[in-house]
Amino acid sequence: GIGELLEILGSIINGFALPLKAEHLNFIRNSLIPLHKSKFCSHFQQQLTYCITQYIDKEPSTGVLVITKLVEYWPWSSSQKQLCYLTELEEVLELVPDEVITKVNDSLFTTIARCVSSEHFQVSERALFLWNNEPLVTTGCLNKNHADKILPIIYPALLKNIDGNRGHWNPTVNSLSYNVIDLYKDFLTEKQFEVYTKGCVLEKDALVKKRRLQRWENIENTIAGTKSKF
Repeated sequence: GIGELLEILGSIINGFALPLKAEHLNFIRNSLIPLHKSKFCSHFQQQLTYCITQYIDKEPSTGVLVITKLVEYWPWSSSQKQLCYLTELEEVLELVPDEVITKVNDSLFTTIARCVSSEHFQVSERALFLWNNEPLVTTGCLNKNHADKILPIIYPALLKNIDGNRGHWNPTVNSLSYNVIDLYKDFLTEKQFEVYTKGCVLEKDALVKKRRLQRWENIENTIAGTKSKF
């Protein structure tokens, strides 16, 4: 099956000489990465991830292509496939250097933020577990040096999960969301945290204000409609 073939390919990729030849780069672009779109991807996800990470280990710059395509193919309609993608993404993020993250920062963390606020608790939980990965948090793409780029994107999703009235229904997701916020509060000075999240808080406050105004308008319209009947 495909899984067995990918196991063999993984060994072959491991033997590729550096720098990678054009045909080797074409192979990951045109043959390996598109396999993520298969509806049977979960059957060979582990072997496919091994092949992908072998490429990144050989040539870290291929991480830009891999992350870009994972985000593009992200299976929003399938929670089980999202869990597979998140597992692979975590392995990829452990390997890629900062210069790769810089090139894909916005699309990558927008996708992660959307997963964090997913109504499917396993997807949200799995995304939040990225912050339990010590290498990612201490020296990788989730560390304090990237906070100025991460928090403006991630923080609104975290706020949504812990919102007292409209927060996530799953208590584990609530707890993990608080943990991520506390993590960055420990990493950063109070001033830094306020600067990186100020726009997010204002956005949330504006949303609350908008909802309040809408409620008053509805009440006024109801009263006006009642009066017109008399």
